[in-house]
Amino acid sequence: MAVRQTWGEYRVFYYDETGALAALPTTWTDVAAPDPFVAIAAERAYCRVADLLRLATFIGERER
Repeated sequence: MAVRQTWGEYRVFYYDETGALAALPTTWTDVAAPDPFVAIAAERAYCRVADLLRLATFIGERER
């Protein structure tokens, strides 16, 4: 297992059961430190405002 910054974020690289190299964002694993927002929200919030704004922008661009 190795952690590298690629595609603008840190990713965990590992070999899967077939021996192929695979990667996951560190935020999907316990390798990264807990996100302060997630820890403070204590499962009371599903999304961050920044994430919702990014989603709204994405949807707006797709509708054009």
